[in-house]
Amino acid sequence: MLIALCRLLSIIRCAPPAVNARVGPPGLVADAPPCDNGAMQYLDLTLPMPAENLALDEALLEQAEEAAEPREVLRLWEPREMMVVVGRSSRVAEEVHVEACRARGIPILRRPSGGAAVVLGPGCLMFALVLSYQQRPALRAIDHAHRFVLSTLAAALRPMVPQVRCRGTSDLALSDLKFSGNSVRCRREHLLYHGTVLYGLSLGLIDELLPLPPRQPAYRNGRGHAAFVTNLPLPAEAIRQALVAAWEATNPCEDWPQEYTARLAAEKYATL
Repeated sequence: MLIALCRLLSIIRCAPPAVNARVGPPGLVADAPPCDNGAMQYLDLTLPMPAENLALDEALLEQAEEAAEPREVLRLWEPREMMVVVGRSSRVAEEVHVEACRARGIPILRRPSGGAAVVLGPGCLMFALVLSYQQRPALRAIDHAHRFVLSTLAAALRPMVPQVRCRGTSDLALSDLKFSGNSVRCRREHLLYHGTVLYGLSLGLIDELLPLPPRQPAYRNGRGHAAFVTNLPLPAEAIRQALVAAWEATNPCEDWPQEYTARLAAEKYATL
């Protein structure tokens, strides 16, 4: 825990200072200057440790909540090592082959949003969207939030891969093969919508690390992971460019909540 905190604080020392900060939760940069023309901010940042990366998604949501004006952010990152991440209410023993993870030294962590367990690692581009209810009031209805985000993502990818479709409640698929699963965390003024885009993940590990999930979309038809999950046939950079363009994320996010992320990683996001 202390090692993770020290490692992230070493990053902080090299980062530019925050501007016009006010006090929210300890270590949270709450009141950054507003974006030009209200444009979405963009942060392409993978931190060294799995816990730090999960913590940063939540920290960006809390930073937006504490800001004086609506704040929207697109963050992209990619795991440097394999991990299993369970949903906020997941029962680990039901959704994860715990002994298989231990045998391989694969950490199990819990995210702040819902959904079932997933396997992440290199070849899995992660995205996190912090969206404002003030700017997009219809997103207070969760079903609309899913449709809005997924249709935007699908429209961004479909010119390169025409088979991309929205499936189930929160999936993107190539016809009936899933390559993206997503979940949401709601707060008073903003929501966090984050998920995966598989493009080169080692899919064979999924059956080894996860049993069939307790809840399944109808289009899965009881299929095992190997017959249900696929990689999107695009390079990571093409996916990145498509997502940034789709969300018009034109302002660099230079004031990400570094200290608060370090504190969450150390205190909340330790391996289960």
